Amino acid sequence: MGKQGRMSVASYALFLLALFQCRLLAVAILDPLDFLALQSIRKSLHDLPGSNFFASWDFTSDPCNFAGVYCESDKVIALNLGDPRAGSPGLTGRIDPAIGKLSALTELSIVPGRIYGTLPQSISQLKDLRFLAISRNFISGSIPATLGQLRSLKTLDLSYNQLTGEIPHSIGTLPELTNVILCHNHLSGSIPPFVSQMLTRLDLKHNALSGTLAPDSLPPSLQSLSLGWNQLTGPVDQLLSRLDQLNYLDLSLNQFTGTIPSRIFTFPITNLQLERNLFTGAVQPSDQVTISTVDLSHNRLSGEISPLFSTVQNLYLNNNRFTGQVPASLVDRLLSASIQILYLQHNYLTGIQINPTAAIPVSSSLCLQYNCMVPPIQTPCPLKAGVQKTRPTAQCNDWKG
Repeated sequence: MGKQGRMSVASYALFLLALFQCRLLAVAILDPLDFLALQSIRKSLHDLPGSNFFASWDFTSDPCNFAGVYCESDKVIALNLGDPRAGSPGLTGRIDPAIGKLSALTELSIVPGRIYGTLPQSISQLKDLRFLAISRNFISGSIPATLGQLRSLKTLDLSYNQLTGEIPHSIGTLPELTNVILCHNHLSGSIPPFVSQMLTRLDLKHNALSGTLAPDSLPPSLQSLSLGWNQLTGPVDQLLSRLDQLNYLDLSLNQFTGTIPSRIFTFPITNLQLERNLFTGAVQPSDQVTISTVDLSHNRLSGEISPLFSTVQNLYLNNNRFTGQVPASLVDRLLSASIQILYLQHNYLTGIQINPTAAIPVSSSLCLQYNCMVPPIQTPCPLKAGVQKTRPTAQCNDWKG
């Protein structure tokens, strides 16, 4: 029994030695440059309290089994840093420039957390990179112009950071871009033209961008365009007329001028936000509008309100210069609860055909304050609409539309 025991111990020792050699072999399989790069990346990043993402990053074992590391052959091809589950604590620290040594990387993402510092210039060395997403962190500094060297890049998401400076012109030259999401930063300067004919989403809202947009600066492939909360100027009618694939459009809180093209109301848009600009002229859709929410408020639009807006569920036309009667079709749709919000306050409207005893459905809201008429019915208006029921007669007499 003792002899068998001794044999068992010896066999077990040989097994442990073989296992250790296998573990070493597994480590050695990964390209040495990639191995060292992962070590540098690990040293510069840390789990926030409550996160244990790096628990599996034990460099005595195969790095290709680490959380967020994906390999092909002996190279790292994807690096997803942090627990991707919504609400999970993220990471803190800086992105080490060694990231640029992962030469076969096609995908790089970092979950929301407290990553700070600048975006390493070395990322531009990742020639095969197709997906770059580092959002909802504290990345500062400028976007490296050298990212324009990533000719295979399809998605660029650096949203919700603290980036400053201009959007490099080189980003617009990337031929395969499909998604550019740079919203909620502190970017300034003008929007570069984008050449990719595959671009479907461009989100630059909540920055400090300025300047004008040339009629051919964005491709007709765009399906979602969000430029709200910037300082952009000039007309956009020619540009918008080309973007007939749009299903979402937000140009709110800018200083865009000129007219709103009637063609835009035929696009497959579900939400049209053009509020708080300097748009002028009449608004005349060519057909019944099927967009569920249309917000044209706080502009300088004039003329009569088109009855073709009666099929809109939420219609904001307040704070403009509209004149004439409120179309009967809008009143009918409101009373049938098909229109949920109809804001017409702060215009120069002269009448509305509605029975003073009519009951506005509980699910609907109508505001007529501050027009050139006494509202026939009293309805609750937003607090910011003010307390004055009618516009002074002198203003109504002087207004020519």
